Amino acid sequence: MNSDYPTLLLNDVEAGYGKMDVLFGVSLRVERGQIVALVGSNGAGKTTTLRTIVGQVDCRSGKVSFMGEDISHEVPYKLTRKGVAMCPEGRAILGNLSVLENLRLGAYVVNDNKAYTRQLENVYTIFPRLRERQSQNSASLSGGEQQMLAVGRALMSFPRLLLLDEPSLGLAPNLARDIFRSFETIRENGSSILVVEQNVSLSLKVSDHAYVMERGKITLEGDPDTLRDDQHVRDAYLGVA
Repeated sequence: MNSDYPTLLLNDVEAGYGKMDVLFGVSLRVERGQIVALVGSNGAGKTTTLRTIVGQVDCRSGKVSFMGEDISHEVPYKLTRKGVAMCPEGRAILGNLSVLENLRLGAYVVNDNKAYTRQLENVYTIFPRLRERQSQNSASLSGGEQQMLAVGRALMSFPRLLLLDEPSLGLAPNLARDIFRSFETIRENGSSILVVEQNVSLSLKVSDHAYVMERGKITLEGDPDTLRDDQHVRDAYLGVA
């Protein structure tokens, strides 16, 4: 993998489920050290985009590249070892396990005990509440704490690319802001981020670049200020007439 390439590059990607097409010529990029938002309404194809990147949905045509390497048809577990981690919608934590046990599962590709301990400390620094509740059963956590755990678990594999699917879903506004504020520290620790979100306003506040997806296509892209001033974005997603 070549560090001169962008962390992630999608070029004219088409994908879908069975006979149903969902993505139509999607192209986007995440540069090294960037936080990029993919926003749009429910059903626009955002989650399918993430699933295509990690190999859960077959890339029918086009190309997905990670650090210059073609991963269009790579299997998910190999992508984790390469440095791609996804935090899925709905968190998918194991409620019958403790916080620490969930974090250990996220580090299943890490064979160095010192590296594991160092990354665990990084996660606890980003999300101090996880340290306080490390022995607690995960099912007993609040929604915000469960989301912190889901992100922390993804970070335990030392991702160079972190994919986040609707991290603010179901959270009170203050908890959603706490999650999004953590992105800057995650970026500083070496991960580029692609975040899928319906909360367009929150996404634009933390991202370096953003894409708007509608009906399986990228319809707009630009820096957050440009998109925030776009009349269609203001009318459709920001509630500003």
